[in-house]
Amino acid sequence: MTAASCALVLLGSSSAFALDAAPRPQPLTPALSPVLAPAAKYGSVREALRTGMRDYNAGDKLGAAAALEYAAGQGHTLALWKLGRMYADGDGVEHDDLKAFEYFSRLADQHADESPDSPNAMVVSSAFVALGTYFLDGIKGSYVNANPVRAVEMFSYAASYFSDSNAQYNLARLYMEGTGVARDARQAARWFNLAAEKGHHPSQALLGHMLINGQGVPRQRAKGLMWLTLAREAAAENGKDQWIESLYAEAFAAADESDRKLALALLEQYIQSRR
Repeated sequence: MTAASCALVLLGSSSAFALDAAPRPQPLTPALSPVLAPAAKYGSVREALRTGMRDYNAGDKLGAAAALEYAAGQGHTLALWKLGRMYADGDGVEHDDLKAFEYFSRLADQHADESPDSPNAMVVSSAFVALGTYFLDGIKGSYVNANPVRAVEMFSYAASYFSDSNAQYNLARLYMEGTGVARDARQAARWFNLAAEKGHHPSQALLGHMLINGQGVPRQRAKGLMWLTLAREAAAENGKDQWIESLYAEAFAAADESDRKLALALLEQYIQSRR
């Protein structure tokens, strides 16, 4: 039994478990825009994908959607993912969470056992994360109802099989909140730590906060401050996540001089170990 099969036995009966908690969706249909229908004829799926990405990068996103629709209809992994993201974000097409959900579902159903080392692993894993997010709150006015337990399964699969840091972060949050799973601060810290080691900055911040307060883990103020320092530097670079800056400022103010010095030494060791 492969690693993927083992994971699927634990989390579902087959690779097509993404939608077990909801009625099966209707077959995917082209977008309502007349620009997308009828679909253009392409010599191959690869040609359609190239055309779609070329049009997207050139700013012709409706043209891109038409070409990608053709490739997605043939089951092309990247086309399914890109269309899912476009509809989820309203990126050049009308925002449509249900359509995005269906693209991501097809991708997850058809490629759940994709090798974690394959070029497609990142987009497949991303589809599972997107599905988990949709299952958390459901999609208003659709057959996709809120199902936190299913969200946990989506995040768990991507976190375990693909080692996806976003999935690990989301799973940790659910353990910390007790959403869809029994509250377990220790498990939350474990998943935050795995994501933090990959450079996931929100995970670094929350792991640091847990270490400083001894929440689910033995209290280690200096190590917690180290993680918060890493997270703060990243947040300062992208100008986002003010909450990370606030957690850092609170932790730094509460730390004594010995903790600050040890945190700096740990930070230097961490950086050196990754060079």
